[in-house]
Amino acid sequence: MDLHTAVYNAARDGKLQLLQKLLSGRSREELEELTGEVASGGTPLLIAARYGHLDVVEYLVDRCGASVEAGGSVHFDGETIEGAPPLWAASAAGHLDVVRSLLRRGASVNRTTRTNSTPLRAACFDGHLEVVRYLVGEHQADLEVANRHGHTCLMISCYKGHREIARYLLEQGAQVNRRSAKGNTALHDCAESGSLEILQLLLGCNARMERDGYGMTPLLAASVTGHTNIVEYLIQEQPAGEETRPGLSREGPTASPACVQPQSPRCCSASPEEPLSGESSESCCPTSREAAVEALELLGATYVDKKRDLLGALKHWRRAMELRHQGGAYLPKPEPPQLVLAYDYSREVNTAEELEALITDPDEMRMQALLIRERILGPSHPDTSYYIRYRGAVYADSGNFERCIRLWKYALDMQQNNLEPLSPMTASSFLSFAELFSYVLQDRSAKGSLGTQIGFADLMGVLCKGVREVERALQLPKEPGDSAQFTKALAIILHLLYLLEKVECTPDQEHLKHQTVYRLLKCAPRGKNGFTPLHMAVDAETTNVGRYPVGRFPSLQVVKVLLDCGADPDSRDFDNNTPLHIAAQNNCPGIMNALIEAGAHMDATNAFKKTAYELLDEKLLAKSTIQPFNYVTLQCLAARALDKNKIPYKGFIPEELEAFIELH
Repeated sequence: MDLHTAVYNAARDGKLQLLQKLLSGRSREELEELTGEVASGGTPLLIAARYGHLDVVEYLVDRCGASVEAGGSVHFDGETIEGAPPLWAASAAGHLDVVRSLLRRGASVNRTTRTNSTPLRAACFDGHLEVVRYLVGEHQADLEVANRHGHTCLMISCYKGHREIARYLLEQGAQVNRRSAKGNTALHDCAESGSLEILQLLLGCNARMERDGYGMTPLLAASVTGHTNIVEYLIQEQPAGEETRPGLSREGPTASPACVQPQSPRCCSASPEEPLSGESSESCCPTSREAAVEALELLGATYVDKKRDLLGALKHWRRAMELRHQGGAYLPKPEPPQLVLAYDYSREVNTAEELEALITDPDEMRMQALLIRERILGPSHPDTSYYIRYRGAVYADSGNFERCIRLWKYALDMQQNNLEPLSPMTASSFLSFAELFSYVLQDRSAKGSLGTQIGFADLMGVLCKGVREVERALQLPKEPGDSAQFTKALAIILHLLYLLEKVECTPDQEHLKHQTVYRLLKCAPRGKNGFTPLHMAVDAETTNVGRYPVGRFPSLQVVKVLLDCGADPDSRDFDNNTPLHIAAQNNCPGIMNALIEAGAHMDATNAFKKTAYELLDEKLLAKSTIQPFNYVTLQCLAARALDKNKIPYKGFIPEELEAFIELH
């Protein structure tokens, strides 16, 4: 163990005497080096603050000159927080004595992590009330600094259900109606967490029932998450006929810049021991009949899919149906534009008799839940496609793959029409398809004609959608480059192509397959390190796309299809490796021969002046099967001679010849 790591470990374990022994008598330069970041990205002071070792913290600051502001990486609950200052770590862990000490030594109370999380937000997240009181009351910590997703301290305390912290923040004037980047307010966070007491608190402080970026009210948010107590409270004063429809991990959800609403008046002038005005049920805002109906219908759908309670769902749907017919003024459901094959052409029930008949058909009840969710939430809400996929997975588990595929295709179309290109949900759908197709094809192979049939149309349909996803991604203003998500999307397409090669197809189908692959190659997509699809097809790492095996790479079959469709065998990655170099690194002489026959230059060198032949493993007999001089032309030799002898050629010969020389 090196000295740097020994110092870090002593600080982590609170071993002050060992730390003093390691650091005493050292120069200022040595101390700066030893108290700096270690390989994990943290500093000794940061880790000591994280674990509450007050004596170590004060020794490092007072005697060793460690910076109280130096940020680093620290771990909480399986998450790595980047750029966290020591005060943030101490606040997140609830070490009030360390928080006091660091602030006395000059730590900035509002210094943030890389995701713009303050020490106050860290204390609110884990419910450290005394730390919150100290940061705000003694050091005037800013209540309104939001993290990169626009989530404030009040929002996170509401989401985590920390009632006393929420109450204290409101007393100190926290903005109750402020919106996050996705448009949600603290009321939405209460509804999602199921904290009725905090919701009452907020309503008593003039919190407004507004819609977020998905069009969700707090009432609908409670229905989606299945918090019956919130739903019941919000609809209990529902007046007939009135319409009021307006036109989380530690780091929070991914979102865009925040939109801030004007601050509401301070509502909490009472002392901490006195009840707030929001703690009476009389503060509940009236809810329209239509809003109450939708909330109950959506709650029933949640009981079907999330709680798996069909009888509970019927109970809520009965109440919704009664409200629809209340007082003889029927609230009609909007007619769907068309019936959906994926839902087995089901339509929503409209009468009490139709509703009661559902009890004899559980499968129809499940389709009702999907129909209700799509109608109320809309196709752009993530939960809509999520539960369609969930229902498909249930069918797959029971062996009904045909029904599963129909539902998943419908969900995938919904995602591609409503979500950003390469969204994690869409990528997950493609991977699920690849894993399902692989499983079914293996199952059919094992059972012969008795196995489940997966046809060309099933695989081809998803492959086309995969290529469309790549085209959509490349149309974005900023190209995806070597982003992990884009590389994964390309890998899944290659896995689908791998599986497609196992399915018999007619000449017309073969032509369609080649057209689709040509579309992909025409986009000139690049994955990690500038890999083309051909590079990826000869790389063993392409095999690893999910938890379950799909295709195996390098794959000669996929390489041949790509070459047949016009893939350039001499394309270069960012290290100037051709697919031939990657095939050599993976010790695939058969694939190397296929690339050479397609015109790949055996004597092409990479950025390290190595040819593919030089990269082959000497222990293999592959070198005896590939003779590089059999593939070297006079043109190749002339190009190498120009380069070797440093003969100037740029500007004197055509550009095509310049590229040919650079290849060698």
